[in-house]
This record gives sequence, C-alpha cells and structure tokens, in this order.
Amino acid sequence: MHAYEVRPRHDKRGVDLVSDALLFGRLWYAEPNAMSNAIGYAKFYSRPHHAVIRVYDEAGDVIEMHEHTGDFKEW
Repeated sequence: MHAYEVRPRHDKRGVDLVSDALLFGRLWYAEPNAMSNAIGYAKFYSRPHHAVIRVYDEAGDVIEMHEHTGDFKEW
C-alpha cells in the first residue's frame, strides 16, 4: 500500500505531494488548482496499488482523506 500526503508549503507557494512511492520523495505543485492536481497525480499513479491519500492543512491536521483500491486490470 502506498501512502501519499498533500501538504501546504511553508513559503505559501503551493503544495507538496510527499510519498515513499515517488522517486525523489516529493513533488511541488504551484498552479491555482495545485491541490486537485496533486490528488489526481496520486490517484493516477497508484492505479495498480492500494493507496491512501491524506490532505493536510496549515496546522498539520488531516482535512481530507481518499482511499484508492487498485483497480487496474490486465487483460
């Protein structure tokens, strides 16, 4: 199971997507819809795996959680 965290950056310039499944440990999103792009990336790349995506606020509290079951099927 992969665990993803979407956390606001300390410099207030977007969000970080953090996971052990990522090659470099984190990705930075800075567009106006950075949060939804980070969640979409985590959902897309965890298709063959079970994944939990947690979204945190500035205080470090979980404000949203997505559980994704691996639904990728090989024919």
